[in-house]
Amino acid sequence: MRNRFVRLACGAFLAAAVFLTPAGCGDGRPARIPISGQVLIDGKPLTYGAIRVFPEGARPATAQIDSDGRFTLSTFEPGDGVVPGTHQVMVFAAEILSATQQRWHAPKKYANPKTSGLTAKIDGPTDSLVIQLSWEGKKPFVERVVADE
Repeated sequence: MRNRFVRLACGAFLAAAVFLTPAGCGDGRPARIPISGQVLIDGKPLTYGAIRVFPEGARPATAQIDSDGRFTLSTFEPGDGVVPGTHQVMVFAAEILSATQQRWHAPKKYANPKTSGLTAKIDGPTDSLVIQLSWEGKKPFVERVVADE
């Protein structure tokens, strides 16, 4: 039951990321390049989370990370990729355990494009983009979430 809740929560994050971002104009949508790859943390696949790529002045591309750390970016339609350029990247890897706890599978700094330090250069189709993360000597942890009253 918990895994179902976690998958629903991650799915809700991805749906919000894709559908709440302003849409392009019909035929005026920018060209996108198909991009797939893998997220590694300390050299091993990150097995939980989502990735988002933020082109300046264009709609972000989003993907869920699978159990092998693999992803395929989508902007408007599944697998359509991302616009070319060098873009900021974020990786959100917090698993909701309960109403008051979440497990971080990657450091929190990666969950914000301004603090992640991650970028991706998109200049041609690829299925081998690698996003490297590090715990920098730390480990996954469970955070207690306090609700605002």
